[in-house]
Amino acid sequence: MVTNNFKDLIMWQKAHSFVLKIYKITEKFPKTEMFGLTSQLRRSSVFIVANIVEGYKKKGKADKLRYYNISQGSLEETRYYLILANDLNYSVDESCMSDLEEISKILNSYCNSIIHSK
Repeated sequence: MVTNNFKDLIMWQKAHSFVLKIYKITEKFPKTEMFGLTSQLRRSSVFIVANIVEGYKKKGKADKLRYYNISQGSLEETRYYLILANDLNYSVDESCMSDLEEISKILNSYCNSIIHSK
């Protein structure tokens, strides 16, 4: 699929929607978490998207894959923070984990298509 900019990427669209959901969810976290879990969860979820955007513009396969791999790392970091928030009994939308899994699968698929392209 030919894209004109990163906003055309389905993985960006889904990841961006996920970040918006995270911001809404973390508004309900205790105020004592403002500089702790709230900040970390927001940061890691934004980094998923930011690295997709940065990788999109890279010309070489290795550069693209490097940024998408960083995005995958941020995704796993975000997964842990959601587990922690759930274990702390903070209000976490159960759909977050399935959203994250969907983004992960799309990102993995995109990376594999780059690896196997000519």
